[in-house]
Amino acid sequence: MNRWMMLKLENLVQLHCSCIQLHSLFYRKVHRTQWKPLQSSAFPLWPVQLLPQQWQTDTFVSVALSQYRLLATKKGKRPGKLNLKTKEHKVEMQTVEIQQGMTIKDLARVMGKDIDHVYKALLCLDIDLYSLEPDSVLEEAWIKEAVKRSGMNYKWAKLKEKEKDKENKDAVKRCPADPALLTPRPPVVTILGHVDHGKTTLLDRLRKTQVAAAEAGGITQHIGAFIVHLPSGEKITFLDTPGHAAFSAMRARGTQVTDIVILVVAAEDGVMKQTIESIQHAKNAQVPIILAINKCDKPEADPERVKKELLAHDVVCEEYGGDVQAIHISALKGENLVALSEATVALAEVLELKADTTGLVEGTIIESRTDKGKGPVTTAIIQRGTLRKGCILVAGQTWARVRLMFDENGKAVDEATPSMPVEIVGWKEVPSAGAEILEVESEQRAHEVVDWRNYAEQQKITKEDMEVIEAKQKEHQEAHRRERDKLGNLNWRARKTILYETNKKTVQRSNQRVESGDKNVLSVIVKGDVDGSVEAILNVLNSYTADECELDVIHFGVGDVSENDINLAEAFKGVIYGFSVNANTFIQQLAAKKGIKIKLHNIIYHLIEDLKDELSNKLPPSVVEHTIGEASVLATFFVTLGKNKVPVAGCRVHKGQLHGKMKFKLIRNRDVIWNGFLTSLKQHKADVQVVKTGMDCGLSLDKDIEFNIGDEIICYEEEEVKQTSTEN
Repeated sequence: MNRWMMLKLENLVQLHCSCIQLHSLFYRKVHRTQWKPLQSSAFPLWPVQLLPQQWQTDTFVSVALSQYRLLATKKGKRPGKLNLKTKEHKVEMQTVEIQQGMTIKDLARVMGKDIDHVYKALLCLDIDLYSLEPDSVLEEAWIKEAVKRSGMNYKWAKLKEKEKDKENKDAVKRCPADPALLTPRPPVVTILGHVDHGKTTLLDRLRKTQVAAAEAGGITQHIGAFIVHLPSGEKITFLDTPGHAAFSAMRARGTQVTDIVILVVAAEDGVMKQTIESIQHAKNAQVPIILAINKCDKPEADPERVKKELLAHDVVCEEYGGDVQAIHISALKGENLVALSEATVALAEVLELKADTTGLVEGTIIESRTDKGKGPVTTAIIQRGTLRKGCILVAGQTWARVRLMFDENGKAVDEATPSMPVEIVGWKEVPSAGAEILEVESEQRAHEVVDWRNYAEQQKITKEDMEVIEAKQKEHQEAHRRERDKLGNLNWRARKTILYETNKKTVQRSNQRVESGDKNVLSVIVKGDVDGSVEAILNVLNSYTADECELDVIHFGVGDVSENDINLAEAFKGVIYGFSVNANTFIQQLAAKKGIKIKLHNIIYHLIEDLKDELSNKLPPSVVEHTIGEASVLATFFVTLGKNKVPVAGCRVHKGQLHGKMKFKLIRNRDVIWNGFLTSLKQHKADVQVVKTGMDCGLSLDKDIEFNIGDEIICYEEEEVKQTSTEN
């Protein structure tokens, strides 16, 4: 309390001294006889100091202060130094760590705010907020400004020491084998061609089975791998690939492991779309082609036309001086199949196909799926070594200890040699179709390989993400520079006005987008029986687009429809599409209870059409205009209605008719300057509803627009038409 009183007393003393100085200064100015201002300076110099100095302290003030200090000393309290500065309460501001290349999402995370907060902090900057997404990279100045506007401090994050490069522990193929160790192997032959040209029927006759009759829709849905034993004792491994356009990836995968391609072309149809694609796959794989002209038993068959059409695609038959064998067959009746088999064996002998049956196994996965009793299962072609039970295999980012092996007929086998298709059971997860199979020495080695591949995949994804981020950053910087240059010639007031209007429109568009939500998003869950089918369906989904509706695949996998799929579809309001899979009674009842659509198909093009219709149903209808009549303005005048003068056009109908209840357009110099409804339509001063071709009339619009002679009047009606999705 004494300290506070002393502080107050000293303030009063200083105020008293200041008053004395002001009084003295005023007195001296009044009695000064001459005043000479300095002309050399624009600002006057005041020589008199207003603040009191120590030697000017009044005697009364000094005595008062000494008496007060004496009183404080007698009470045993020494005032010591007086701290005249008031203590300010410092508010601790949050400090966030920033770094180069931060996205809006990253900045919101380190600030502990939501993404909308960052957008608001950037609102007053020269940025097109509408072009910024949550993963858009921000410039350094933008990051600092957003932190400052949020009432926070920033500091640069310490860069972590660069991780040491991991040692590459991937499994690789062995060196080429010693030619002395090589033994002959059966050829791997892939049958390619257009859908419904008889590929599977040909295989049926070769192995005397009825595969085509059991297939849905009579078309192959998967890659079928079989060994055919010929009467001569020779063995040939055949791959039957799907012919539908959706299975292009499967056909390409088949040619990667094949030695010979048999191109099946129907004699009455000739070269079709998938025929050309199959030829391209064979050329890319650099494998020889044998031409099998099927359905030669039909009256409309024309094999010579097929050979001539193939010349345009660099497939030259032996009759025309080329090296492609052409065999005329009838797969349905089994005609001339022996000649086709002999041609295949002869070409295989010329190729001298051999393989090493010793050492670690190498192969390729043709197809993969999940079996209820067996778990993850793959169909593979062995290319080197001999596969036996207990072998440790790696493929992609998973591994397996071989528990069981089956041939194409479902019979258990103990070993598989090169060129033999085999079904492998024992995988930890379902590997991707087309993945390379390599045998390793132990489970520990398999774990090392899988860990390394996961690490390499993560590094690849990180690198791709950084490339995308850098590209977006350059794009945003370039857009910002162009916008800045555009506004550079304006004064600050005009520039701020334009930026304010732009930001206001940006916020309005953002709010509209938030309010609209995802009502025009079709969420889809895809389940297939094998990995290749899912791959084909996803390729189809990527090919269909619509501007007003977004197609979002929220989940895909192999196996039957599960309860987890139902819950996921409920959360995203999605549709479940299943291909060659089942949904048990419990799943169907659960889906019906939650209002989830489950659409199961066994034929690929039926699924595609269903999906296309579902996507089209999400699209808003488009408005189509139908012209009813056309007229020309021949004269213009004004009619007084009350205090207003209304422009009126005198017109003549030269096509169709004008209907007063329909919509109209006013066209001038091919530009539409007005559309809406008429306020009046008259003929000979009488109101009418319809004016037909060749008749004159007068009309006025619902907006005061002056007519010009020669203007066109169009009468039309609007119709809502259902939109359909398009294929890229």
